[in-house]
Amino acid sequence: MFLMQAQRIAIVIIGAILNAIALNFFLIAANVYASGFTGISQILSTIFTDYFHMENISTGIILFLLNIPVAILGWIKVGKGFTIYSFLSVIFTSGALEILPTLSLSDDLMLNAVFGGVIAGFGVGITLKWGASTGGSDIIAMWISRMKDKPIGGYLMVINGMIIVIAGLLNEPENALYTLVGLYVTTRIIDSIHTRHEKVTAMIVTKKTDELQKAIHDTMTRGMTILPVKGAYTKEDKHMLYLVITRYELYDLERIIHEVDENAFTNVVQTAGVYGFFRRDD
Repeated sequence: MFLMQAQRIAIVIIGAILNAIALNFFLIAANVYASGFTGISQILSTIFTDYFHMENISTGIILFLLNIPVAILGWIKVGKGFTIYSFLSVIFTSGALEILPTLSLSDDLMLNAVFGGVIAGFGVGITLKWGASTGGSDIIAMWISRMKDKPIGGYLMVINGMIIVIAGLLNEPENALYTLVGLYVTTRIIDSIHTRHEKVTAMIVTKKTDELQKAIHDTMTRGMTILPVKGAYTKEDKHMLYLVITRYELYDLERIIHEVDENAFTNVVQTAGVYGFFRRDD
């Protein structure tokens, strides 16, 4: 357990440093904006610097301040473990943004957008894969998804669409286009590392039905269906736990299965849509 937690924290730190490198070495100097709260922090930093001449208010400081109320929301509505690791990611990202210098490695906006997008996508992807997020819009989207039982992609698209428009207003129109390129690259990298599906279906064949069902419910509070099954080769009687979860819960599910029943057989498949009741917060 301790080793797994240490690995999780190490991955969060690596992801945070990669995000900071993408911003300070490629995106910020080129006025190409990242996605979510990071992009919003860049926009606010640009406004404070260019229009109010407040150069001490950096992207890292704004990112940290914006995530404080989001962390409180996540703690109450999303889950303590997920929120703790996500806020750790924000802390390390903000710190790395303050420590690393802001450089301009290239004057080519396309190179900055692509390389910044690749590095940021890799940082976010490994963070999501290990059961955390980079905070901000991910936590809000997860809360909305649980409360409204609707896909979170639309909400994230609205946020990123606003960032693209504002990028064009604050700078040249081509900055908006390169921001779109950077966001597309980031999304594709995240999808290749983690999963592009907002919800996935897990089918778990196990002998430890009660223990696994209790462990999953204690962590996720997800409904599930339990079906009797029999091994074709061994003829052993087992059960299959069938449940639908969000992409953010996939790491916790894998961890629970590993801890409770290492011999369980698990198949995780994409879920195109869910009709009927999918657990919501009151």
